[in-house]
Amino acid sequence: MSKLMHVAFAMTAALAVCVTGPVVAADQYPTRPVTIVVPFPPGGANDLLARLAGEKMSEFLHEPVIVENKAGAGGNIGSRYVAKAAPDGYTLLLGFSGTLGINPTMYHNLGYDPGKDLTPIGTIATAAAVLVVYPGLPIKTLKELIDYAKAHPDKLNYASSGTGTVVHVSTEMVLDAAGIKIRHIPYRGTGPAVADVLTGQDQLIMPPIPSVVGMIKSGQLRAIAVTSKVRSPLLPDVPTMSEAGLPGFASEQLVGLLAPAGTPQPVIDTLSKALEASLADPQVKAKIIKVGANPEASTPGQYRTLIANDAQQWGKIVRKLGLTAN
Repeated sequence: MSKLMHVAFAMTAALAVCVTGPVVAADQYPTRPVTIVVPFPPGGANDLLARLAGEKMSEFLHEPVIVENKAGAGGNIGSRYVAKAAPDGYTLLLGFSGTLGINPTMYHNLGYDPGKDLTPIGTIATAAAVLVVYPGLPIKTLKELIDYAKAHPDKLNYASSGTGTVVHVSTEMVLDAAGIKIRHIPYRGTGPAVADVLTGQDQLIMPPIPSVVGMIKSGQLRAIAVTSKVRSPLLPDVPTMSEAGLPGFASEQLVGLLAPAGTPQPVIDTLSKALEASLADPQVKAKIIKVGANPEASTPGQYRTLIANDAQQWGKIVRKLGLTAN
């Protein structure tokens, strides 16, 4: 073999190593623990959903799946952290409608581009809210609320967990669809907001279903309608917004997993299969429903489309309200 042929053979072999190296590594994935970053404090519904999905995914992956909370800036700190992480499949993000649907329109500088810097893996669940009112009001239906708001434009306040939160923006979606305006009173968190509706200081709120189920059943709050497409198993007697008088209306938080852009497709496929297997488990499904969400699996491509639709729906209201943040 000539010297020239030796050189050519060596270059070809080196090129083959460069090309096949990442594929082999992806095929061997994972070889160490995988971390799901939840961009909110521990204990909330999103945190619980990440832990439920991750626990079962670890059985499929044969490696631990760890949940790490990185809260702050409306979820932007944790989301930014994952967007800038190595695209190797070991750092994932729990995404939801607030971080992927509201924040991209509301914040001037996210520090990352959700569409370009993150790759969808799949959905975990959808979560609805319930519109509740202070029971001292002469209001039992959505129509009665609309009529009352029009007849008494200055007598109603609605509480929220803060300006720009899902509770705030989703309530405005309902008011916009109903053609009414009600004064917004923002709080620091859902707990304080609900507390003031219980006393009648504010008259209504639209929080996540699990946070007020007990108060509805005890008669402390009156449920008007849920925002999901179908009735909630937790509140089977409460109509949907569509049933209550807003045909076709639905607004649900979308929760799913994403990875940094550039993560090899075989790794995304492995994670997607692990997530799908987790959501197919009857015990996981039951626990997700108990949290107040509806299990919903999807392919990476389907989740990408859902994120785009979500951003369009939430972004429209954010722009209409003129909400901005730095």
